[in-house]
Amino acid sequence: MRSTRGTWAAGLAGVALAAGLTGCSGGGDGRAAAAAKSSAPAVAKACTDGTYTWSAVKKTEKLTGVSGVQSLGKGGGTLSGPLERVYTPRASVKASGPAVSPAEVLFSLGKKSGEIQSDARTLAEAGGDAWQFTDVNVKAPPLDGGRITVEGPGEIVEYAGVREVAGDFSYTCPGGATTNGRARSWQEDLSGVVDCQEGFDGSGTARQAARLSCEPGSPATRNA
Repeated sequence: MRSTRGTWAAGLAGVALAAGLTGCSGGGDGRAAAAAKSSAPAVAKACTDGTYTWSAVKKTEKLTGVSGVQSLGKGGGTLSGPLERVYTPRASVKASGPAVSPAEVLFSLGKKSGEIQSDARTLAEAGGDAWQFTDVNVKAPPLDGGRITVEGPGEIVEYAGVREVAGDFSYTCPGGATTNGRARSWQEDLSGVVDCQEGFDGSGTARQAARLSCEPGSPATRNA
């Protein structure tokens, strides 16, 4: 017996842009660091009418949480064991060249990968529309979602996961200035259960959950 449930709730972990932070120890060193920072040249902003080109765009299932084995009797029951976090998804935009908007980069990635359906050329042109896929502040999804009820006995492991989307991009302005980088975001849409006593041909996240929680050699781990 194997029971899985997919949930769809588009979400975005917060974007972590690489930013150099200068620590100040006070006194002369602190003043010197502040002076050096103030004299550093500002990074030019990219144009707003450029064109994105994407390559190596890939979607990958990532296991974010898994429970221990929960034994259910003949009548089944509702799973109650907590999920332990094994991975924290975080979106990121890392780029070199004229500064681009992280939200606009992720909007373009979302359209390229099919995670965002929009006729707008840019996020700004989308007006009032909003996608959590482009939200640079939202946190990783919690692991204490709705309880899953299983009908029938089994040695059950519950799991949760996300689908990550990543790719390399170039943003080219009409004047020829180009920004190159790599971006990553994710959608929350994977959850379910694995019965350790049954073999299966399940998804990547289910297989990872079986390997982590089921007893070695149990039916669910033989092809995992």
